[in-house]
Amino acid sequence: MRTTVRQRRVAGLSTVAAALIVLSACGTTDSEPAPGQGGGAEPGQGGQQITDPVVTTYDGGIYVLDGDSLEVKADVKLGGFNRLNPAGDDRHVMVSTSDGFRVLDAGGGRLTEVAFPGAEPGHVVRHAGRTVLFSDGTGEVVSFDPHELGDGKPETESYKTAEPHHGVAVELAGGELLVTLGNKEERTGIMVLDRDRKEIVRNEQCPGVHGEATAQGEAVVIGCEDGVLVYRDGAITKIDSPTEYGRIGNQAGTDVSPIVLGDYKQDEDAELERPTQVSLIDTRTASLRLVDLGTSYTFRSLARGPEGEALVLGTDGAIHVLDPAKGRVVRTIPVLGEWQEPLEWQEPRPAIFVRGGTAYVSDPGERKIHAVDLASGEKSASVTLEHAPNELSGVVEQRH
Repeated sequence: MRTTVRQRRVAGLSTVAAALIVLSACGTTDSEPAPGQGGGAEPGQGGQQITDPVVTTYDGGIYVLDGDSLEVKADVKLGGFNRLNPAGDDRHVMVSTSDGFRVLDAGGGRLTEVAFPGAEPGHVVRHAGRTVLFSDGTGEVVSFDPHELGDGKPETESYKTAEPHHGVAVELAGGELLVTLGNKEERTGIMVLDRDRKEIVRNEQCPGVHGEATAQGEAVVIGCEDGVLVYRDGAITKIDSPTEYGRIGNQAGTDVSPIVLGDYKQDEDAELERPTQVSLIDTRTASLRLVDLGTSYTFRSLARGPEGEALVLGTDGAIHVLDPAKGRVVRTIPVLGEWQEPLEWQEPRPAIFVRGGTAYVSDPGERKIHAVDLASGEKSASVTLEHAPNELSGVVEQRH
């Protein structure tokens, strides 16, 4: 069913308590802040302008850094385990909390009063000038123009899935909505709806559906436990994994390449598999190839460079640069020392966030964040933080 909500821009909602409660592998909780906590910003206070902000969470708050110098410009106190995603404009970042999505004015170093309530807030997807939020606990999909966030709460459109599940949705340039299918016990596939939210096509041959990425030509890739689904030009194609169990649950795409970078796990029974292969999914030919990195990586290791190159932050401490068309590693950029993925996914581990020609890499063990020039491979800036960084993100202006 579809519920369309055209909300007038308002000043915002009351402050949302912040600790993330999750039933899936995209959130958790550990504490609840006192009423009214979470809006303050130190050392920067109101009215400041932070250049190209980079944002990282820590246990108890969020640091907002200058994107050039990496100087800490704001320390926003916020309890609980919170997640970050670019909002889709040049100023804001979405923060997933226990009660829904909140909006961080990263350019000003403060939490706003704008919130999108929803149980178990999950994926945030930016595409074609729209930002789409998915609340796992309700199955509600909310979309809006992120460039309206500076004026208060933007006008929104909403759609509710048949059953709540850990899902994801993408709004396409023509207004179509791609949304996952599932319930609390299983996730099975995707369907695509037209502008009036009538079904166009569906595919339910995707066990454990998880994650999304959009490639050149507006091809959308959705991960499965045995391959991927690709939606392109009005049709859904299944691409099987080369192994019986081959889970692709995290992907990174770019509109300058038809090839999507994905992770690849083969051991269904592992308590924690530390994969050493990544997948490259060609959306033009509906083909998939595996590339061995010679090192393991995690779900926070995948990114794309400005020329479409695939980037993987390995546990050997290096960024592995892959040529997607050639299907091989062409370069490695040393950044950190060796590290090991923790058993609990919520625990801090190195992460990579790329904007333009700069890769930002966190090092929780050393409490550091580095800015790496991808062209030269040199560090342009580094900072040591008071607390270990966890989630890593920043502002990213999406194309209209």
